[in-house]
Amino acid sequence: METTMRTTVLGAGGPRVGAIGLGCMGMTHGYDPAGRDDATSVSVIHRALDLGVTLIDTADVYGPFTNEELVGRALRDRRDDAVLATKVGLVTSDNKAGRSMNGRPEHVRAGIDASLRRLGVDHVDLYQLHRVDPEVPIEETWGAMAEAVAAGKARAIGLSEVDVTLIKRAEAVHPVLSVQSELSLWTKDALAEVLPYCATNGIGFLAYSPLGRGFLTGRFASAEELPEGDWRRQNPRFQADAFAQNQAIAARVAQVAERHGVASAQVALAWVLAQGSNVVPIPGTKTPRYLESNAAAAGISLTEQDRAELDAVPQAVGARY
Repeated sequence: METTMRTTVLGAGGPRVGAIGLGCMGMTHGYDPAGRDDATSVSVIHRALDLGVTLIDTADVYGPFTNEELVGRALRDRRDDAVLATKVGLVTSDNKAGRSMNGRPEHVRAGIDASLRRLGVDHVDLYQLHRVDPEVPIEETWGAMAEAVAAGKARAIGLSEVDVTLIKRAEAVHPVLSVQSELSLWTKDALAEVLPYCATNGIGFLAYSPLGRGFLTGRFASAEELPEGDWRRQNPRFQADAFAQNQAIAARVAQVAERHGVASAQVALAWVLAQGSNVVPIPGTKTPRYLESNAAAAGISLTEQDRAELDAVPQAVGARY
C-alpha cells in the first residue's frame, strides 16, 4: 500500500514534515518488552520514510538510551530523509526505576552531546524538553537548550507537557518551535488553552498517544490481553472498571470507521489531524501493517457529522498516568 503523504510546516519557519509522524518509544521501551525486534523496527522506520512519514521522534530516557541507538542505526543511510526529534529532561536508572526530572543546564548540555553520539549524527532537527523540572527555573533550562541551537547541535527546540504560562516564559528566552503533549479522543486537555495558543502563535503541536495508547484501535477487550510487562497493565484507564466504561469511546470510533470502511485507528488519527493545520500526530508502532494504516489516515476526510459524533464522546474514565 503506497501513500502520498501530504505535508505541513512544523511551527513558524520550521521544517516541512509529513502530516503524520512516527513515535519510536515502543520499539524498545514501555510496550511489550518481550516483543522487541530491532530488525523489524529498523525496517518500519525505513518504510515510514518511504511513505512520507518523516518526523521521527525519540528520547534519551526511552530504554534508557536504547531507543536513540536504534533510531541512529535506522537513519545511518537515511539521515537526510528524516526530521529527527529527541528529548532531554527525564532520567531513570533502568527500565523499572521511577523517573525524575532534571532540567539543570549542565544536564542539558551533556544530554545533547550524548544524544548526538547515540544517534550518530552531528545535529538533531528538534530538541525537546521532555518535562519541566519544578526545581529549576524554565528560563535556565531553556537557555541551555538555546545554546544547543547556537552551537549547531539542534536546529530548533520544543517543549513537552507544558501550560501556556511556561510556554510564554520560554518564548521570552528563545523561540519555541513546537509543543508535544498528549492529544486524542480520550485526552482532550490541550484543546482548552495550549493548542489554541500554539495555533495563534505559530507553534507546531506534536500529538503523542493519538490512539489512546492503543485503546482507540479497539484491539483489546480487556487489559489481560496486553503483553506481560506492558506498562499499560498498570495504567488507570486500563483497569477493569475504567476499561469497561472507556469502551464506549472505542465503540463510537468504530461506528464512524465502519461508515467509512476504514480502521478505527485511522478515524482516531483523522480526528487529531482535524484539530488544526499545526497538529502532527506521532502514533507509535513497531508493526509494518499498522504503520501503513496510520500513514493512510492522512488521506481520510471526516464529515461534519463524523466530527460532531466524535467530539461528543464521553470523557475517559481514569487518570492519564
